[in-house]
Amino acid sequence: MSRLRKEERREHILREVELHPHVRISDLAGRFGVSTETVRRDVEALSREGLIARAYGGASAAPMGAQAPFGERNRARIAERERIGERAAELVCPGEVLMIDAGSTTHQFARCLALRGLDLTVLTNSLAVAATLGQNGSIQVILCPGDLMPREAAVYGPETLDFLNRYNANRAFIGASGLSAQGISDANRAAVAVKRRMIAQARETFLLIDHSKFDVDLVARVEPIASFAGIITDRVPSGTLRERIEQVGLDLEVA
Repeated sequence: MSRLRKEERREHILREVELHPHVRISDLAGRFGVSTETVRRDVEALSREGLIARAYGGASAAPMGAQAPFGERNRARIAERERIGERAAELVCPGEVLMIDAGSTTHQFARCLALRGLDLTVLTNSLAVAATLGQNGSIQVILCPGDLMPREAAVYGPETLDFLNRYNANRAFIGASGLSAQGISDANRAAVAVKRRMIAQARETFLLIDHSKFDVDLVARVEPIASFAGIITDRVPSGTLRERIEQVGLDLEVA
């Protein structure tokens, strides 16, 4: 195998753990033609993103119920998520009511919205999204009540769901930790309930997700692909996922 760049190595590692229950760092280093320390850094970086799990001498697929904290996810794949956020912000029109859930990609979307300065009303359960949008005086921010989950910088629970049920929105923009032909899924079961409620209360919903979440199934299923008006991502999916998106006729926006 020719010398791979960092991002290419990490893509190969992700594919390997999808095919094998455990991969050894020494084997990967030999295949890539790099030091074991280089591969170990790759594995640690992917583990911080919640994409794989570190194991003795190697790596394995991330547990279906595990996810890195918001702070770590928010520092990963920034360029990709910025492009997704910018493209999503272009879809928003002045005067709209939006619902935005908590997540690293939706936070980037909020940053892009704040820069555009449209007259909007936004409901969110994310402290980070609320704080970002609140810097722009033209955006009315409504922060949901609920139980604070510090590692997600967001609120969840029955009060959050009851509150959202009292509002309607033109559009909802949500993220997810997994997207497969079966639908979207997440490791945070409390977040799944919020996503479902936002989808139900909005006229249409867009999924904001980067390619690292493709073909990933996690513990809690949110909704099937057909529930969305469109997917905004940074790369065209392949295989059965792409086939399912085309079969449903979903609008796929590649930033």
